[in-house]
Amino acid sequence: MDPHVFIVGCARSGTTLLQRLVDAHPDLSVTPSMHWVRDLFRERGFKRPEDPVPPTLVSALVAHPRFSRLGLDPGRVAALAGPETTHLDLLSGIFGLYGEASHKPLVGNKTAPFVRRIPELHALWPKARFVHIIRDGRDVCLSILDWESTPGAAGRYSSWGEDPISTTALWWRRKVLLGREGGAGIEPGLYRETFYESLVSDPAGECRRLCDFLGIPYEEAMLRFVERRSDPDLERAHPTMPVTAGLRDWRAQMPREAVERFEAVAGDLLEDLGYPLATSPGRATVERAARMREAFSTEAGSRGRKLPAGW
Repeated sequence: MDPHVFIVGCARSGTTLLQRLVDAHPDLSVTPSMHWVRDLFRERGFKRPEDPVPPTLVSALVAHPRFSRLGLDPGRVAALAGPETTHLDLLSGIFGLYGEASHKPLVGNKTAPFVRRIPELHALWPKARFVHIIRDGRDVCLSILDWESTPGAAGRYSSWGEDPISTTALWWRRKVLLGREGGAGIEPGLYRETFYESLVSDPAGECRRLCDFLGIPYEEAMLRFVERRSDPDLERAHPTMPVTAGLRDWRAQMPREAVERFEAVAGDLLEDLGYPLATSPGRATVERAARMREAFSTEAGSRGRKLPAGW
């Protein structure tokens, strides 16, 4: 079973909410984040989809602490590996087992960091659709400043200690631009942008439009996702709650000076996405933004991290 859809986006943008809505559809099951699978393969030198998968790699996969979140029988996953099984065969097999266990005809995946990998995933599964959820970067910034996983995200950049606002703006800008760039480069009709604000203000309407894109009938069960709590680990990190607007509001919760710094770095993208600006950054703030962007770009390049063409 090949993946029908990938849900991607910058962290803290609503990927988990969208996953829960889609996973509640009776025809489509969405796996939890699987970036750890990709990391495990790469750590052991398996980077190409055609690389053969030895039994030792599959053993490491089922022994991984995050494997249990998939809810799959380790024996059945181990049985996927044979003398000619490739990296791609194993991944498709895992998707198939997940869909089978969920008793649904279609399966998808939610892995937010895959927003940077749309062209790679499209090459592996040419018919898969991509839903890129985008949220106002200023609200994302508020969430990042209060997130326990920030040290492994925007907080990993050395500029964070000097200016977390500008660093988060750059981090958000890079993720969103890479997703849009990747989506523009694949076949028409396979990429869609969903805005978090539209999702929380009109969940039924947005779910209808999303189902049209996915080629499945709209089901009101999607809006009843709060009735389903099947992943204890996910519940601890993201407790299930009804669709709620206004959880973050940069207009009321973000100091004006912080808004100005964010907009100096990412104002052009905010405007392109339809988010009105609230400030007109002064010369000193613009110069600071340029310096922060140069430092961020240099560090990203030194770490081998791709920057979007429109950077």
